[in-house]
Amino acid sequence: MAKFSGFSKEYLGLSKIEIEESKRKFGANELFEKPKLNLFEKLILALSEPMFLLLFGAAFIYFILGEYKDGIIMFFFICIIFGIDFYQEWKTGNVLEELKELSSPQIRVIRDGKLETILSTEIVVKDIIIIEEGEKVPIDGKVLEMFDLGVDESLLTGESDIVWKKLFSDIYAGSIVIQGSAVVEVLSVGKSTQIGKIGLELTDMKSDSETLEKKTRKLVKIIGSISGILCIFIFFLNFYKTENFTESLLLAITLAMTGIPEDFPVILTVFLAMGAWRLAKKNALVRSVPVVEVLGRVTVLCVDKTGTLTKNKMTLKELKPDKKISEKEFIYWSSLACETEPYDPMEKSILLKAVDFGLNKDEIFKYPLLEEYPFNPENKYMGHLWEISNEICLAVKGSPESVIPLCYLSENDKNNFIVEYENLSKKGYRVLAVARKRNLEKIPIKIKEVQLELIGLLGFMDPPRESVIEAIETCKKSGIRVVMITGDSDYTAKTIGKMIKMENWDKSVTGNEIEKLSDNQLENLIKEIAIFSRVMPKHKLRIVNAFKKNGEVVAMTGDGVNDATALKAADIGIAMGKKGTGVAKEAASMILLDDKFSTIIETVEDGRRIFENIQKSIGYVIAIHIPIMLMVLMGPIFNIPIILTPANVALLEIIIVPTCSIIFERLPSENNLMDHPPRTNSDSLIGSTLVLKSIFQGMGIFVITFLSYLWFIKNGHKVEYARSFILILISVSSMVLVYVNYSDSTSAIKSFISISRDKVIWIINIFLILIMLFMIYTNIGNGIAQTCPLSFLELISAVLLALPTGLWWELKKQSLF
Repeated sequence: MAKFSGFSKEYLGLSKIEIEESKRKFGANELFEKPKLNLFEKLILALSEPMFLLLFGAAFIYFILGEYKDGIIMFFFICIIFGIDFYQEWKTGNVLEELKELSSPQIRVIRDGKLETILSTEIVVKDIIIIEEGEKVPIDGKVLEMFDLGVDESLLTGESDIVWKKLFSDIYAGSIVIQGSAVVEVLSVGKSTQIGKIGLELTDMKSDSETLEKKTRKLVKIIGSISGILCIFIFFLNFYKTENFTESLLLAITLAMTGIPEDFPVILTVFLAMGAWRLAKKNALVRSVPVVEVLGRVTVLCVDKTGTLTKNKMTLKELKPDKKISEKEFIYWSSLACETEPYDPMEKSILLKAVDFGLNKDEIFKYPLLEEYPFNPENKYMGHLWEISNEICLAVKGSPESVIPLCYLSENDKNNFIVEYENLSKKGYRVLAVARKRNLEKIPIKIKEVQLELIGLLGFMDPPRESVIEAIETCKKSGIRVVMITGDSDYTAKTIGKMIKMENWDKSVTGNEIEKLSDNQLENLIKEIAIFSRVMPKHKLRIVNAFKKNGEVVAMTGDGVNDATALKAADIGIAMGKKGTGVAKEAASMILLDDKFSTIIETVEDGRRIFENIQKSIGYVIAIHIPIMLMVLMGPIFNIPIILTPANVALLEIIIVPTCSIIFERLPSENNLMDHPPRTNSDSLIGSTLVLKSIFQGMGIFVITFLSYLWFIKNGHKVEYARSFILILISVSSMVLVYVNYSDSTSAIKSFISISRDKVIWIINIFLILIMLFMIYTNIGNGIAQTCPLSFLELISAVLLALPTGLWWELKKQSLF
């Protein structure tokens, strides 16, 4: 038995046996469980893909023709390709599952007398959980103990007013804890909760833009349509010449295998999933994979000042008490306006300063606390009501703009305080005004009912992070606007903006000014504005929408309950991992685990890198498929023996897919990646330059390969001999092309040296070489690929002939033509 988090009662919680029993009886805490496919269902789904259907078709034709060995070989390739695809899918699925688990909401629970943190989906009926401000309630339960518990039940009731809970009252899943904390016994989970019964989704997560997936599907349709037309053409052409239906059909199937762009969706899925996994290693947890691609298109970063641009280490630097009271008395009343167990860095700093004056917490808080007046974004102040020596006393602190109007001041005193406030703000300080009221006759319902006495100002410094200036400079070079959004005063925000060298730091607008603007006016105004000060959560939503109306791709940071709507509205909502509330994290599409601004810039660069590598990979696949497809076409067109069999095409597919989906995915970003503006949503997945480059590279490989094949045939060599040569030639060319296409500015040799530091890439290359040698120099391989061994000189010749396939692009890099 133990007490937890300042609560007075003792709780034991469930044992491991009781947890399993409850789970069996009442089920898991999930509203919508996605049915998982079993191994057989996955097998059927995979084998129904076009590539496997073509391989099955080829095998079936071979069996009809009585060529059982070739039919068995095709089934062998089906097994190999299926194994590779299944492994890729398994690995990608594991990565996505891991990311999902990391980003899932967590909750504190008492089990076996110990406080644990678990995923909210692991909660069971009769668990004892602790909820606090900023969290979304994950279950239906009963309040056992609480401190000022106020919740928002609008998801269930449609009413946005705070519902104040009492002891033993019910609390429902989907509610948001606006204030206070509580110990709750779980009564219902998952579909048995009230929200589960009416079929609402708890997370209400918005679907991210999937434009890249749509562009990929469009590209697949275009290339697939061209391939289909060519297949029909080659079938009728060969049938016209040979009147052999099965041979023509087999030839058409072989051509279809080379033309189906099934690699593209695989590339997209693997690159984005692995990109999300790599971002998680850099303290950026992506909650939805398509966000990885959107990161690369960000044009505006709307960033909180405190904790993101600054260190969130508030230090009380200056005390400016009224001349009627001493500094010690001033810090005493400032302390009375703080929480007794403070979480806020400013309150911690105030109590730390009180120690310098010989005031400890026990002495400050020894009197009865009668009432708390919590801070809210609208009022921007808070207060505590104490009974001090039989007097009812109120201590209040908050923003000077909010507190000063509540105080009785002569015009001269008021002006003096305002001047002092502005001077502190110009130093970059966050400023709080402190007020009091002694000897009250009754307990006020609201602070504004009381005429207060202003007793001074507090100046806090929160220094900028060291890495911010460099990150801001990177944003300038890469065409990304950085916009500061803060609840601080205009003077403070501008001073920090100047310190971190923001562009247009002197151009700002306040929350009050935003209130007076129409949406159209705001859209025009924000084109030059860099700082939004004294902003409330409702303003953030308008700012995001205004930027989006101007065609910007917006990333927005937030940490509070009330930031959720703005985080959802942004193209990328970024929640703070350290100080962010559970609600903010659920609303966001990315969680920043270290709260650093520089990490956001790293994720943007990674988003650009991933998209660039997807483009490189797709360009590479197009280039390699061109010679393979044309070599299949050349046989019937020029009445020469069939060059590439279905088994050969399947073999090359095994080489191409792993190479592009692993090597290109692992490529680091180029040095100048952040030196140009972000791409726009209208930019195509592969532009005309990339298409022409891929066509020329593919044609270069084809010309050398086809001429080599003709030379072998004209000189009386067997088809198997020529086939061995061109398989080596195409395979080595495909490996050379990886290094050639690594960069448009770095030479292939430098690329090779750079990439070769990666052990995984070495393993891939060695694996591919061993496969080709097996197919050329073993009896089994010769039987599968219909090849025969080459002499050492012929092998070296094939390798040397493959090198010039990328030479012309190397010359282009050096601007020689």
